[in-house]
Amino acid sequence: MSEVNSKQLREMMRFLERRLGGLDEYQKTCCEVTMAQCHAVVEIGRKESIALIELAELLKLDNSTMSRTVNNLVNKDLVKRVTNQKDRRYVTISLTEKGQNVYESIEKDMDSYYEKVFKDIPENKRIQLIESLQNLIEALDINKR
Repeated sequence: MSEVNSKQLREMMRFLERRLGGLDEYQKTCCEVTMAQCHAVVEIGRKESIALIELAELLKLDNSTMSRTVNNLVNKDLVKRVTNQKDRRYVTISLTEKGQNVYESIEKDMDSYYEKVFKDIPENKRIQLIESLQNLIEALDINKR
């Protein structure tokens, strides 16, 4: 029985990844940023200011990949680097005004999208779904490769 369930989980996860991957195309047309850049903008916007290393850890990316992503966002005038006056080696990243507008647009659009999705889930299953997703995330964290 375990094998059947794990195979079902795998198939459902593949299906879910493809479905969520469809949001990538929407994000590109919406904000003209890649999905990696979109994730970075959202995390920076939620923190207001964040160190590059912390952002890389949060997004599960290596520092060089994160640095390239941030460089592209700087070039698009979506983020800025702020050097600590006491320790010039310490740099934080924050959104520019344009970046803040993109962040707010992403948040509004995604909140609206997931609100519609949530409404299509039977009300008596919503708590169960959230709990199941939390359990799945914990299991994925325990078994990360």
